[in-house]
Amino acid sequence: MTWRVQVGTDEVSAAHDSAGSSTVFVCAHGAGGNMQDRGVVSISQTLRARGVDVVRFNFPYTEKRSGRPDPMPVLKQTTEAVVARARAELQPRVLLIGGRSMGGRAASMLAADGFACDGLLLLAYPLHPAGKPEQLRDAHLPRITAPVLCFNGTRDALCTPDLMEPVLRRVGGNWTMHWLEGADHSFHVLKRSGRTDAEVLAEIGDATRSWVEQLSSVAR
Repeated sequence: MTWRVQVGTDEVSAAHDSAGSSTVFVCAHGAGGNMQDRGVVSISQTLRARGVDVVRFNFPYTEKRSGRPDPMPVLKQTTEAVVARARAELQPRVLLIGGRSMGGRAASMLAADGFACDGLLLLAYPLHPAGKPEQLRDAHLPRITAPVLCFNGTRDALCTPDLMEPVLRRVGGNWTMHWLEGADHSFHVLKRSGRTDAEVLAEIGDATRSWVEQLSSVAR
């Protein structure tokens, strides 16, 4: 099912990938992607196979085929608008927000502002801009009170374990960090690792399913 969602004076595309579930994940794409890119679609397929509905969507700059991401207030406004549509259309019992890289960061900033959701699912959180490890994007993270599940690869150049681990000590017990051994920012693993990209996706799916089951038991 596809939607058109109003965001200020713009309209963006969204797609509901149904698993027939009462758990819905509103998933934003990364800076260089869109709702149809392989990374987002693969995550959607993986989660649907484990009983999670997914709503993918574009940001306004993506709809305009611009290579320059919208300012953060617009990214947040778009996420809010798509979440509102998902609530109205699907009436989920458990609602998750998040997404890949930049999209997940926008959702995390919403959550830090107190935006109502049952959980935050972050895929390759960009702890700092490319090549600028001194510019950490962590100031808002301790303000998040919703449960968080964050996946990053141990080869992710935008979020290395040595930079992230001190941040984790400040964010509180609601944050679950899941390191994907050998994966990079795109969740790709090298052949010599002995793993495949499909195995990484399965690991994400299985860990997410377990986490969602815990959230669902609390929501009952």
